[in-house]
Amino acid sequence: MHAFDVLGDPVRRRILELLAGGEMTSGGVCAVIQEEFGVSQPAVSQHLKVLRDNGFATVRPEGARRLYAVKHEPLREVDAWLDHFRRFWTPHLDALGTELARGKRERRLRESGDGSES
Repeated sequence: MHAFDVLGDPVRRRILELLAGGEMTSGGVCAVIQEEFGVSQPAVSQHLKVLRDNGFATVRPEGARRLYAVKHEPLREVDAWLDHFRRFWTPHLDALGTELARGKRERRLRESGDGSES
């Protein structure tokens, strides 16, 4: 399965977001996903299996529990692929940052009374 097929599913993306915060038990993941998406425990287990089988997550037993974690290598590969396209949005984000900074500076000057009024 291609990385974007794996990441194309909103449930799997949410699971990865949860796991990005640190290891979680399958029960912990299941509780959140069931609450947010209304899917069954077997469906959550299947999503975890897809993530594991495609290298996006790892699992390790700890007693009777199974702890899941993000495996970062496939995400780095996705990031490297996206790098070809960053030129489409990076200049726009840089320009937005400049405009936000300019607006903050102008507000600060107005509030301090040092700016000229229009």
